[in-house]
Amino acid sequence: MKGIVAFLCIAGMLAAQTPPAQEPEKAEKPIVATFNFVLVPVTVTDNHGSFVPGLTPYDFRLFDNGKAQKITEDIASHPLSVVLAIQANADVSAVMPAIKRLSSVFETMVIGEDGEIALLAFDHRVQTLTGFTSDPAQIDQAFAKLGAGSYTAALNDATMQGIRMLEHRPAERRRILIQVSENRDKGSELKNIREILTQADFANVAMYSVNISQLISSMTTRAQPNRPSAIPPEAQINPTGPGAGVSTATTVSQMDMGNWVPAIKDIFDLAKSVFVPNPLDVYTRYTGGREFSFKSQKSLEHDVQAIGDELHSQYLLTYRPNNQDEGGYHKITVDVMKPGLKVRTRDGYWLASKPE
Repeated sequence: MKGIVAFLCIAGMLAAQTPPAQEPEKAEKPIVATFNFVLVPVTVTDNHGSFVPGLTPYDFRLFDNGKAQKITEDIASHPLSVVLAIQANADVSAVMPAIKRLSSVFETMVIGEDGEIALLAFDHRVQTLTGFTSDPAQIDQAFAKLGAGSYTAALNDATMQGIRMLEHRPAERRRILIQVSENRDKGSELKNIREILTQADFANVAMYSVNISQLISSMTTRAQPNRPSAIPPEAQINPTGPGAGVSTATTVSQMDMGNWVPAIKDIFDLAKSVFVPNPLDVYTRYTGGREFSFKSQKSLEHDVQAIGDELHSQYLLTYRPNNQDEGGYHKITVDVMKPGLKVRTRDGYWLASKPE
């Protein structure tokens, strides 16, 4: 019996050392990103800036790369799942008391009756202060844990962790990520913005940001008289990305109104990571959210309430693209079939080319 076992072992060793017959190499199939459905958050306001309620999918027309799409659902009333990612490093120590006072605002104005919130804090680490909860006591305790850490601010890492937490929430819930931070990343392990935007697409996450850069400056530095830039507008870099044209006085003063397609296209087209100096701008514009900037405690609380008002007044249009064979950037256009109304939505999404 021992001899048979030894023979089998030796035979197995010889078989492992004998190379198998060569087969023709098969080309690796590229990973193809396809979307069964695309979710489009839509904010509709009148001429006075007030939100317009009561619209139905039949009041909208939606185009994907210029092709009319069939809107299959309007799920504006679904409850919210919110991840709040707060920068908690040494840079924000002066404004941390103001941030902590936002606890009740998020409880009442943002998540609402059926909503839930999870809280992340980040410096060089990303810490979960509480998982998803609607308990005011837990939310208050999580805010109380906030403190100022190192000088690192891993914004990209915190953003990705927030998206991954949201992607596991039930599909019937709206998934929202709100970042309270400066508009820059300092020290994240994740450098590739493309990965974050792709993950947000598949998880159907919309991002809003509370840019506290100006608030920090107003509380930590003395006011200085404004002086005109020594660089003329035509010589400044256009924030909409390479190849977007020469800047003008308008594009310099109204950065948020520019065409973002060239910048987004560069992020997805280039093989290597593209450095993005202002990631909050890209996150919010790409996912259909909105960025707010604050200079005072009063405006901070007021505009966080504005985020809540928008989330609870927003329409979420859903469609299945009829042109998924078109690779690249898909531009989304939404029209409302009533006069005098304004529409704000995401600019589009990225779809990988299908293999030939």
